[in-house]
Amino acid sequence: MREVERRRFVPATPRDLEGSLDPTRIVDLEGSFSVQSTAENDGSTLVTATGPGIAFELRFEPIEGGYYYTQAGDAGPFESMETWLTAEPENEGSLVSMRSLVSIGVPLPFADRLAAWKRGGELDRALERLAAEG
Repeated sequence: MREVERRRFVPATPRDLEGSLDPTRIVDLEGSFSVQSTAENDGSTLVTATGPGIAFELRFEPIEGGYYYTQAGDAGPFESMETWLTAEPENEGSLVSMRSLVSIGVPLPFADRLAAWKRGGELDRALERLAAEG
């Protein structure tokens, strides 16, 4: 399992982000998959994400300052993936942090490093898009 973390200043307050970020938007910001459907389940949101030849579920739970989400079930691009997205006040905006733990679960050298590299690209893309929307 590998950890990857990205941080970026976003010119929106944590309160503004709280009102505009939801599980569907987070998946869209990451840019690798499309949202097929969402469902509420015991305080969490299940998002069915799809891409070329793949469909899987992500479970989102609100946490203080953001969201915690994980790949649910056995289907998906990773053996396991969990992410924390948080925003804290900084200079009339927010410092947004995204931290993921990923494992790809294939017996190849450096497989988890490749998974972390791919996940890092998704986190970079999400934060860049979020910052551009300001």
